[in-house]
Amino acid sequence: MEKTQKLLMGNEAIAYGALESGIAFATGYPGTPSTEIIETIASLDKSVFAEWAPNEKVALEEAAGVAYAGLRTLVTMKCVGLNVAADPLMSLAYSGVEGGLVILVADDPGPHTSQTEQDDRYYGKIALLPVLEPYDPQEAHDLIKYAFELSERYKVPVIFRTTTRVNHTTANVEVGEFLKLNREAKFEKDILRYVRASMKGNLQRHKWLNETLEKIREEFESLNFNWIEGKGKYGIITVGAPYNYVKEALAKINDNFKILKLSTPHPMPKKLVAEFLKSVEKVIVVEDGASFVEEEVKVIAQEEAISIPIYGKRTKHLPVEGELTPKIVREALLKLLGEEAKAYQKPREVEEAEKLAPQRPPTMCPGCPHRGSYRALLDALRELGYKRDELPIHGDIGCYALSLLPPLEAIWTEFVMGASISLANGQSIAMNKKIVATIGDSTFFHNGIPPLVDAVYKNLDVLVLILDNRTTAMTGHQPHPGTGQSETGRQFNEIDIESVVKGLGVKFVKTVDPYNLKETKEAIKEAMQFKGPAVIIAKRECIIPVLRRGEIGEIPKVVEEKCTGCKACISLTGCPALVYDTEKKKVMIDPLICTGCGICNQLCPFNAIKFPSEL
Repeated sequence: MEKTQKLLMGNEAIAYGALESGIAFATGYPGTPSTEIIETIASLDKSVFAEWAPNEKVALEEAAGVAYAGLRTLVTMKCVGLNVAADPLMSLAYSGVEGGLVILVADDPGPHTSQTEQDDRYYGKIALLPVLEPYDPQEAHDLIKYAFELSERYKVPVIFRTTTRVNHTTANVEVGEFLKLNREAKFEKDILRYVRASMKGNLQRHKWLNETLEKIREEFESLNFNWIEGKGKYGIITVGAPYNYVKEALAKINDNFKILKLSTPHPMPKKLVAEFLKSVEKVIVVEDGASFVEEEVKVIAQEEAISIPIYGKRTKHLPVEGELTPKIVREALLKLLGEEAKAYQKPREVEEAEKLAPQRPPTMCPGCPHRGSYRALLDALRELGYKRDELPIHGDIGCYALSLLPPLEAIWTEFVMGASISLANGQSIAMNKKIVATIGDSTFFHNGIPPLVDAVYKNLDVLVLILDNRTTAMTGHQPHPGTGQSETGRQFNEIDIESVVKGLGVKFVKTVDPYNLKETKEAIKEAMQFKGPAVIIAKRECIIPVLRRGEIGEIPKVVEEKCTGCKACISLTGCPALVYDTEKKKVMIDPLICTGCGICNQLCPFNAIKFPSEL
């Protein structure tokens, strides 16, 4: 088979590996750092059904249906996504699969873009499933091919754990030809295997799963993705991206270390680990996330009566929070040697540059429709007599979470997908008043419908503001059921949010344009006075696709003789296109980034911002 080298990001390398494995189906829910895998597959091979699902639970269950029928499938999600898919994961482990099924979960030590730093390797332990973990893009490409083979050989799903540094690192990767297996999808009836209502079957499948996991452990003992290198009396056991940090750190210390590099954190190859432990005087375990491997190594040492010091996160040689770096690893190794690491001093030029660099806090884009939605919400509550921090406003996962920052400072919570409505439900019961929930369109389809069902069922006094910007904007504008679009151009149906909400039995439903502040504000005021669940749908496309199509409107201008320099437009919106000229003591509009949304035009108390057509 002909091999070629390509410069690929880790996620792209994984996509190539999956296509070289002959997958027929790929799905998931977009979430950094995993998103580009599905997008790459969709762009490379249109014959593969590579499309996004409404949430991770649905994605895994659909993939299970395909894998039951004997075809190879890939499911992708970010770390917290596996929490959503945990329910089917446990039962899927018992039933097993026919075609290879790989569940890629991208953990986020740091965290860089996630609610938690959770270590999803523990799901492998709970579900009794194998977990694989690559250390760089090339191994990610090669290891995922092995993951499909492993899954199919033992008929179990395989968890493929990556971290941000592997997903988003770019390197030269050797890739091969895409594989077409040309299998006929066929599902055979097997009650004890596939029906979890059978207690006898559950007991049998649990025993089968335990036995299968031990067979996989035996295979891992001689797996070529696990190896020992170097010589010395001190040992390092490492897995995933930190292997790179170990290599970099050792280049600056000495060669008195022996390394056991693993790609199989679960089940741990006991014999290989025990032999390594016997060959050194003490060991440090270097891993990203929790002390997962460290704990497993200590169990093996205890069972094999190996009495040597084993260091890691549990012994505080490495931090239990945050992401490892070469510097942190180097300091830990020096500590193991009884040496002190020299404090790192930044070059003077770097320190000076950092002082001069302006602070750039995250903000909504110029023209973001969410800015209008929250401005109208805050103004509506004020006009209804609520004090600034009197009424809870619950947020959700998406770009609109930036409303927590000044000058809006709107949302009080951001929890998990769909929780804004659930939290509002609970507080409306506890506090006996109307509570506000704000949620995006993609998040509404992901996990917002069930809590809205409960609000209708129990006639709870909540206002749900659905911020419909027509895309999954936060992760790069992926389609969802409300867009009617497909990742690959297939013809799908658009699910109308207003029809869904009305179909659930919500009596008060209005769709507004968040660029029209008065319309949006009045609708919110009316909804707040309605007893029972009320829904406002603030519908306006995300400005980024609009800009890409070149469809922005007129750019307003400041009429200088009317501008008093009060900065009301800036303090009410926080729009980065509004700039205060300190010399003129007037507000200016930056025409290079203004998108013509007109929100400032509506908010200026002196009517000093005008569109050219109004002048």
